[in-house]
Amino acid sequence: MFRIALPLAFCLFALPAQAFELSFSWGPLKSCTSGRPNTVASPEFRLKDVPEGTQFIRFKLVDRNAPQFNHGGGTVAWNGGKTVPAGAFKYKSPCPPNGAHVYEWRATAQTKKNGGKLGDAKAQRKYPE
Repeated sequence: MFRIALPLAFCLFALPAQAFELSFSWGPLKSCTSGRPNTVASPEFRLKDVPEGTQFIRFKLVDRNAPQFNHGGGTVAWNGGKTVPAGAFKYKSPCPPNGAHVYEWRATAQTKKNGGKLGDAKAQRKYPE
């Protein structure tokens, strides 16, 4: 019996932790292709497997085709739900000047508003789609 139970118990403890996941859609975002972004309300974010102990989630938008441009983001208190509602903070909208770009929202689970990183998640979409 111990020959089976001990390896089984070891396997249960050796399972990897679930990965923190993020998803979003652009929602009712005003069309912008001039290269001059608008300041807009954040989209709704859907979260999965947020790390235990998370008190805040910091969001940042990155243009994968022009990563030097600062689109900003925001930090929100996390209440343990599965979503962060649209409009939780303001940021500079996607607004590529020449065709579609790939944009990536990055989320960092934190124990404090300004630090205490517990995990990261990323989700990307083209704009315009």
